[in-house]
Amino acid sequence: QVQPVESGGGLVQTGDSLRLSCAASGRTFSTYIMGWFRQAPGKERKFIACIARKSGMTHYEDSVKGRFTISRDNAKNTVYLQMNSLKPEDTARYYCAASSRYFPPRAQNDYDYWGQGTQVTVSS
Repeated sequence: QVQPVESGGGLVQTGDSLRLSCAASGRTFSTYIMGWFRQAPGKERKFIACIARKSGMTHYEDSVKGRFTISRDNAKNTVYLQMNSLKPEDTARYYCAASSRYFPPRAQNDYDYWGQGTQVTVSS
């Protein structure tokens, strides 16, 4: 069991970069695939990226490929989301989640544990 806690959100301008962190409590962090989702106001929560347990294999949603990079440090029980070239349409609440399913888990119900989210706002 893990409990993710996101941090690093904020207000940035178009073209800026931001790195989100997700620290997960528990001694079993490395046994979970970790993922990031986002939810814009009035819209459904959507998959962004996920990273395998130990191999470092990653999987991205098409709209963020080449701009966002997911990584993890199992020694620190932390997963990161580096976001570059941010656009106003990236404005959303970003959630970190842990999955015990097969790689790559893309659906919300593939994930067992969720954080509370961190807000990212990109101004034009």
